[in-house]
Amino acid sequence: MTPSPSGPSTATADTTGITVVADRPDRAVYAAGGLVWRVVEDKLRILLIHRTKYRDVTLPKGKVDPGEMLAETAVREIFEETGIRVSLGAPVGVSRYTMANRKQKVVHYWAAEATDEAVRASVFVPNREIAALEWVSLKKARARLSYPVDVEILDAFAKLVDDGALRTFPIVVLRHAKAASRGVWLGTDASRPLTPRGHAQSKAIVGPLRAFGVQRIVSSDARRCIETVMPLSKALSQKIRRTELLSQDAWEEGRSDPRTVIGKRVRSGRPAVLCSHGPVLPDILREIALATGTMHGSYLGSASALEVGAFSVVHLSATNPGSGIISIETHLPKI
Repeated sequence: MTPSPSGPSTATADTTGITVVADRPDRAVYAAGGLVWRVVEDKLRILLIHRTKYRDVTLPKGKVDPGEMLAETAVREIFEETGIRVSLGAPVGVSRYTMANRKQKVVHYWAAEATDEAVRASVFVPNREIAALEWVSLKKARARLSYPVDVEILDAFAKLVDDGALRTFPIVVLRHAKAASRGVWLGTDASRPLTPRGHAQSKAIVGPLRAFGVQRIVSSDARRCIETVMPLSKALSQKIRRTELLSQDAWEEGRSDPRTVIGKRVRSGRPAVLCSHGPVLPDILREIALATGTMHGSYLGSASALEVGAFSVVHLSATNPGSGIISIETHLPKI
């Protein structure tokens, strides 16, 4: 099919496993979406959308709203276009193409399972934007998608399937938000509070962390870490599991123990966020690699070199976490 006015003219898709998510705007137009899937009678099905205006078949996606981070956009757009609420799984690529107005459009995609409950709860009806939804096999999806760049995203998803990594769960490694300077704070280091910017960052990360289905919150017992995850705790109605094993004080004194924390989180197989400090983050990422039998590499350093308010999402196989890290994506703060 010939590309529509809103579709790709020249397009490429980056489907590598280590991703830095560009949540800071530049001159490009940013969007996000998902490759939504479900298993019906032991058969994998992919969700395609038929757009009304352009008479094409594509994947659910849409532009970032002001103040949103990309993960939030993906979940919101999937719901708005399909009526299905999802949590994001592993990233499956980034497409880039030039629009009719010569601006570049950058679209981030994640795999996202549609549970039976979520599908039953959908109130989708054909509308001015979306004429129909269609659940099809991988083979039929490849034949029906209107744009080659969407097929590249589909192929990246198919590789996850072939690798036995269809179902994943995330461990999110979060560096605390901006805190009062250590040099001017008169109290103990552990009692340093967040600055106004830090509080704004702590609120801004609630949406994207919820987009990954976070269910458990584990934090260093330092005040700046607790304050960072407090808005998330309230949003989820989940208590914060405080531990000095991830604290900077314990790290400086040689008493930190990320291994114990990581072992419990990997065994649980449940989406979790771990909030800690810059010096401790490399140890946390290293322990995730060790706990999952993953080869060490420079990607670990990149994923742990986080600025305040940033986080890395480590995706692990839900059925066999010992098979190694599936992918890592790093999200930069917008504030």
